[in-house]
Amino acid sequence: MPGPADVAVAGRSPLGAERTADAVRTVLRGERRRALVSVTFVGRDRMRSLHRNYKGNSRVTDVLAFGLPQPGGGLAGDVYVCVWRAKQQARVHRVSAREEVLRLVVHGTLHVLGWDHPEDESRDQSDMWRRQERYVRALR
Repeated sequence: MPGPADVAVAGRSPLGAERTADAVRTVLRGERRRALVSVTFVGRDRMRSLHRNYKGNSRVTDVLAFGLPQPGGGLAGDVYVCVWRAKQQARVHRVSAREEVLRLVVHGTLHVLGWDHPEDESRDQSDMWRRQERYVRALR
């Protein structure tokens, strides 16, 4: 079974590849989980295409995550982060683009591990959201 350090990063991460991998490893350690996780940074058009193909929605979303249980109890997952959308959200929330990208990496990793949240205005009160923000504060 893969260890918590099995992280691959593709695309241009505003955090840098090692910082991105460290964020994923921190979440895996904190959740006491082992997984093979790939994080890919994509642009607006690629995210729109991914969102349409996998979720049936053609808007540009900030993060998509897919977890796949492996034989023997392992877990593999893919996280896709849209840097363009992260920059937009950073301006709205008055945080740095790096912090918002970090938040999305954490968010996607939690989704890979099976965490979820409501899609309405209560999402930022969910257990997942509070957990996400604890990791973001610890990683800043």
